[in-house]
Amino acid sequence: MSRFTSRIGIEADPSEVFAWHTMPGSLERLMPPWERMRVAHRSGDFAKGLEVTLDIKKGPFSTKWIAEIVEFALGQSFKDIQKQGPLKSWSHGHRFTLEDKNFCMLEDDIEYELPCGKAGDIFAGSWADNSLARLFRFRHDRTRNDILRHIRYHRYGQKRIAVTGASGLIGSNLVNFLRGGGHIVHPLVRRTPKPDSGEIFWNPQKGEIDLSALEGMDAVLHLAGDNIASAKWTPAKKESIRSSRVDGTRFLSDSLAKLKTPPSLLIAASATGYYGNRGEDICDEESGPGDTFLSEVARQWEAAVSPAAEAGIRTINLRFGAVMTAAGGVLGRMLTPFQMGVGGKMGDGRQYLSWIALEDLISAFYFLLLKDKKLFGPANAVSPNPVTNAELTRTLGRMVNRPTLMTMPASVVKSLFGEMGQALMLDGVRVAPKRLQAAGFKFMDGDLQMALSRDLGLIQGF
Repeated sequence: MSRFTSRIGIEADPSEVFAWHTMPGSLERLMPPWERMRVAHRSGDFAKGLEVTLDIKKGPFSTKWIAEIVEFALGQSFKDIQKQGPLKSWSHGHRFTLEDKNFCMLEDDIEYELPCGKAGDIFAGSWADNSLARLFRFRHDRTRNDILRHIRYHRYGQKRIAVTGASGLIGSNLVNFLRGGGHIVHPLVRRTPKPDSGEIFWNPQKGEIDLSALEGMDAVLHLAGDNIASAKWTPAKKESIRSSRVDGTRFLSDSLAKLKTPPSLLIAASATGYYGNRGEDICDEESGPGDTFLSEVARQWEAAVSPAAEAGIRTINLRFGAVMTAAGGVLGRMLTPFQMGVGGKMGDGRQYLSWIALEDLISAFYFLLLKDKKLFGPANAVSPNPVTNAELTRTLGRMVNRPTLMTMPASVVKSLFGEMGQALMLDGVRVAPKRLQAAGFKFMDGDLQMALSRDLGLIQGF
């Protein structure tokens, strides 16, 4: 039997820290981004007897982990055990102790047995210890940051929020974060809503939406849109990219404008592709659009919120940079080849990447949703520290401790990926978050190395 213990102090009352663990979405927030792991099912409310099923994938292999809460002391502790999974046994105790006024010590105490007995300990014991240390560096950092962000905004009260694109990379993390803070989230879905799920039906292609279910929302967060990096840009793909953003946004905006009690806020996703390929020029919200395909899509996309704005709804076009998380997007695609030692720069590496850590993007939504009441129109959601492709390559190489000697020439990028490769890998834009910072927003992970360390479970001090 092996044992692992990890502790973290959180500047909050133990009851608040315990309560966060019981909220919908909180367990999902603790899934490590570098692993392919998801919560597939839970049997009921958070209490003794609750069973949770995780789906875990490793390369071509998949397995299920079923855990059950076997001990539960409200506000103090709970313990879960493995009922089915890859280990011979697993017992995980969580304790919440008041150390000082409004200061909680969270302790995770784990006893586990690897499969294959002594042979498992010999060949995988060190790997298991290191993996647990990395996992709990991430989990404790995520736990503390989520709880402190929610405490900071408690005074603004609970909100009812509708979200499109809620199953996507950004949307799913945002929904789980909001639910962890006690907000009521209503995902818009294109299938029949599940009973008692809070889901709202819509089908923008057919012009169908459940308007009555949208009445009285505090805000709508609009993230839906076809993945621009999922395939080469054929004419059909380009039309899908355009219509999913422009037509979908216009339909949603028209629908919100018809409500008797419309939301006070609509935050609609946009992108820094609005600025086109600008080399080393620094762009802010006063800079004009570029002349690329993505620029024209973004221009139309942002204009499509006009019906909502004209109806008196405060609208914000949040221009995302490249969202950094190992769970997907730019970093998710780069991570495996870099870990294999075959990562490297694209083209000459001098093109700028305007990026944002996923957690800072979530914080920006929260800030605009709850605290800021004045900003409207375009706002750049990017780190104040854009990097070149060469800088990104060097930084990620250091983080995974691998060489980055490979280079993919521009001619190869264009040959393999066509117009998409030119736009997403070779074009560059250097964007400043002028309006967000002027409104008082503070970045947690404005530095690339810090952002990667946090997301990859490599942050120091835990």
